[in-house]
Amino acid sequence: MFIYHCANVYITERIKIKNMVDETDVKILELLMKDGRMSFRKVAENLGVSVNTVINRVNEMMEEGIIKGFIPEVDSRKLGFGITALIGVSATGPSLIDVEKEISKNENVLGVYDVTGNFDVIILAKFRNTEDLDKFIKSLQKIERIQRTETFVVLNTIKETGKVPVHKLLS
Repeated sequence: MFIYHCANVYITERIKIKNMVDETDVKILELLMKDGRMSFRKVAENLGVSVNTVINRVNEMMEEGIIKGFIPEVDSRKLGFGITALIGVSATGPSLIDVEKEISKNENVLGVYDVTGNFDVIILAKFRNTEDLDKFIKSLQKIERIQRTETFVVLNTIKETGKVPVHKLLS
């Protein structure tokens, strides 16, 4: 990253490296991941920078796709989604991405991942009950290119977070 200094105004030119962030970006991300409702003014106070700097940095990170949105972290069990399932999928055919896109349309699906190992795809999904899970599994089995599925029902969640250890980017 190159930083030009002109009359107390810093203009940052990012090298075209995917997801390039600097120390200020990392600190902003850490604060917002800790409390997504923190005002930009409070973030600025914590970092000793102007509110406009925070606004510009957040907007930049949103444009770059580093920040994808601001959503509350909820306890799915308390909302009645007591079943968490990891589902391995083996598929055939030339375009796995089409199968993945079809799977991702289901609102119970939280994640669809290309993986190595015995499966081509791993799905993370949450359901209100086993009947909903059963319907979902049966809908997967109707997709032409899916050969088999294997479902793992989570008994206890020890850790579940969307927070990334961005501080490691600085070391």
